[in-house]
Order: sequence, then structure tokens, then C-alpha cells
Amino acid sequence: MAVSSSHMRFTFEGRSDPDFSPPPTFDNLRRRHFRAGAASLGVSSLILRFPPNFQRQLSTKARRNCSNIGVAQIVAASWSNGAAKDAAAGAPAPPAASSADAATVPLPVDLAADEDVVVSADAVAKAAENGAVQLKHSSYSSFLKSDGSKTIHAAERLGRGIVTDAITTPVVNTSAYFFKKTADLIDFKENRHASYEYGRYGNPTTVVLEEKISALEGAESTVIMASGMCASIVLLMALIPAGGHLVTTTDCYRKTRIFIETVLPKMGIMTTVIDPADVGALESALEQHNVSLFFTESPTNPFLRCVDIKLVSELCHKKGTLLCIDGTFATPLNQKALALGADLILHSLTKYMGGHHDVLGGCISGSAKVVSQIRTLHHILGGALNPNAAYLFIRGMKTLHLRVRQQNSTAMRMAEILEAHPKVTRVYYPGLPSHPEHELAKRQMTGFGGVVSFEIDGDLHTTIKFVDSLKIPYIAASFGGCESIVDQPAILSYWDLPQSERAKYKIHDNLVRFSFGVEDFEDLKADVLQALEAI
Repeated sequence: MAVSSSHMRFTFEGRSDPDFSPPPTFDNLRRRHFRAGAASLGVSSLILRFPPNFQRQLSTKARRNCSNIGVAQIVAASWSNGAAKDAAAGAPAPPAASSADAATVPLPVDLAADEDVVVSADAVAKAAENGAVQLKHSSYSSFLKSDGSKTIHAAERLGRGIVTDAITTPVVNTSAYFFKKTADLIDFKENRHASYEYGRYGNPTTVVLEEKISALEGAESTVIMASGMCASIVLLMALIPAGGHLVTTTDCYRKTRIFIETVLPKMGIMTTVIDPADVGALESALEQHNVSLFFTESPTNPFLRCVDIKLVSELCHKKGTLLCIDGTFATPLNQKALALGADLILHSLTKYMGGHHDVLGGCISGSAKVVSQIRTLHHILGGALNPNAAYLFIRGMKTLHLRVRQQNSTAMRMAEILEAHPKVTRVYYPGLPSHPEHELAKRQMTGFGGVVSFEIDGDLHTTIKFVDSLKIPYIAASFGGCESIVDQPAILSYWDLPQSERAKYKIHDNLVRFSFGVEDFEDLKADVLQALEAI
């Protein structure tokens, strides 16, 4: 809902614990204004509900017409901004408070019951620039030490842009947000106050998901889209100008390759395709072309090749080239691409992040400056995520660390068993010493994921017999969910191509991609072994 315009009413709740009084009526809640000064009330007893990363969101308001900033945040920014001025003038400072107590320390104020507070857009922007209101990802560091805790609490435990006492984040099912009067709409359009406007430009439930992913990735900003493929396409179109140049790798998701080969040339965009480990080819492309973006998966699909993110980021940045890593196969728990030097990290949320094979989505994380470019085009093209889907991702991510830990373990053990089996000719898994980038994977990953690709000792029909003999996994597309999934890439992804064409991508008829779920390891082991015995 739109907040009020140039005259903004400040209404937030102050209470001390315990409070056994009857719950207030809605009408009383609307009139509960802050009357006491911070010195008398005490910061710890004051409930200020700020969305995560408020300072970053507010400071980027001028760069993109999207916000999740409520009235309380704007007023708090104005008051906090005044603290430095009063301190310089010799005014008594409010009691000190730790970052764990509050995100900001308000100044003593006294508002009449129906008094309006006027805050200009300049004051709001200046307050944010001066760091008056700070609720960054570092705020979580005092009590959320691990990624596992962040998957549960980040963007929710320290407050969100939805005022509620519910533990779970509510689903805000709306396609638009109303303005009380035309003057409010004009003020919004002229950047004098913040508001949601239309569902395609933002939703409070989706913002919680964006902030949770940003906390996991260590990113300034995240944009959520309707699918991983949607995220890839919008990213490529937003960051590569007409007539520009892209570098990508040989092993990748086929639909990404199809878009690069068939659609980008229509915009005059040329592409250099290199082996994931061929650093020399990358250097040559950077020297010969004005490369806007190096876009690659790591690990790749389906052979799980790894790119030296730290090294290629240094090479790209020397030439002013952006680096985007599709980290879907790794997850933020196994690999921190941004910390290794990448500019952007992309995920198909459909896979591990959702984790239950019941929702589609994609995301891009990185600096606020670069992500805002992508977000602007995203708002034009559409592809917005439904808030119900955002809720499912928030829910799914709360068990991400548990699921990935189990999948890492099962896949590693099964890869070793498969590699030693006489009916398996080759196994592709970064955790194995036989993998071409094993040493690199050990340096830049903390786990190797739940997907193992391998080749059966036989032809297409022998491989089909193996797959059909399995009892636990589903024959299906996708990966990363609770249920194990198996497929033959030659059939699932490349069946429209003749065998000779498939061979160019090393997609042989005996290749199997196995996504291990969270079933018991012994059950999966027994099932795979009995299927191998059947061929």
C-alpha cells in the first residue's frame, strides 16, 4: 500500500514485555503513536520494523523506481540524521545501544496524537547517504554465523517490509497498490515518497526472498524472476549492447545455448565459445574483442566442469568485462562466486533452492549498480514471480542446508561406487580425483553437489534398461529436489538432434545424469546396484 505523501503520519508500536493486556482493536492500533523520548522509553523496548538492508534500498531509490520502505523507516532516517547535528551543537546524546538492540537510535521526540511529520525526499536521501539508518547483511553476523542459520532467519528475524507478528512471512496477493489521493501518486512519481506501485515492479513477499538470497550470497542486491531461463535471458539482453560480444563455455544448459546461438545474433551480438578450463582462449577473446560479458556455469551441465572463478574474474576485470556465474549446480552453500570475484551470480531457484519440485523461479545477485540495470529491463519485459511462489521458495530455503548436506554426501559416496563398478565406463563428479578440475573444485567449493553424471558400458538400449530398472528415482527433467531424478540427456534434452550432432556436444547415448535426493543412502545404493546388475 502506498504510504502518505509529503505529510507522512508516523505510526509504530512501542511496548515492553511481558504484556498481558487484551489485544488492542484495529482502531486503537491506528492511533498508537510514539509519545515518549528515546531516553525515557529505552531503545530495547521500542519495536521498529525495518526491512533488511534498508540503507542500501533507500540509497538506490534514485536508481530504480522500486522500494519497500515504510513510513517508520523514512521518519527514523530523518530523526537519526539529525542526531549528528544535535551532537555537534552540544545537545545531550541518547543512551548508547548495541547493534543487537536496534538498527538505529532515535532522537527524543514528542508527537501529538494526530500530528503529522514532514520529511522531504532530500532529507531521506541524505540520511541514507550519511549512514543514519543501517541494517546491512553485517547486522546478521552478530548471531547468524552459518549459512544454515541464514537460510532460516535472514531477511525475516531482524524485520521485514511486512508488519506482522507471524513467524512465517505472509503472502501478499495483490497485483497493484493503491494511492489515497492523486496528490500521493504525483508525489510518488516525483520521488517525494516511497511506495509499491504495481505487482510487476515489486512485492513485499518477493522482497523477503530477494534479501534472504542476498544474505546468503553476500550480495548488495538480488532480483527474482519467474524462472532460471528468464533470468538468463534478461541478464544477457540487459548487459550486452547491440553489436556487442559475449564469451561462454562449451558445456552448458541447452536452452541457454539455443538462445545464444539463435536470438543474440539478431541483435548483432557475437559469441566466442571456449572450453571451461581454457584460460588461454578466454585471454585471446578478451584481447581480440570488446567483450561485455563472460557468462558460464560452474559446475556446468551435464559434465560438471568447473571454471576458475578467481582467475577468470581477474582477467575479465582488467579488460572491463563483467563475469556472471550460473551457480545452480553448486548452490550458495557449496560455492561463493561473488566472494571469488564474480560480478553476478545466477541461480535457477527451481532446483536446490526450492528443493521440492513444486515451483519455478530464478534469481540474479550482485552489486546494486549492475543488478539495477537488469531489474530495469525485467520490469519492462515482465516475467515477475508470483508471491505464492516466493513464499514456497522462502519455505524451501529453510531446509536448504540440511538437504544439500545430505545430497553432497550421497552423491560423493555414490560417485565412488559408480567409478569402481565394471559396468560404468566413466563418472563425472568434481569430488573425484579423476575429474579434470578436481583440485580447482576443492579450492573454490566446500561441497560438490548432488548431481553425478556417468556413462554406462553399453549402447542406448542398454542404458535405457538401466534407467527403467531403477525403482526410486523418477525419470524427469530438473534436479536438486528431495526426490531423486534420473535422465538420459541424449533423450531428454537432445533427442531432436541426430546422433552425430549430439556427439559434437559429447552427449553420447550411454550418458546418465543422476540427481540424488534426500532418500536414505543405503536405499539409493541398493537400487542403483540392482539396476546395474539388470543390464
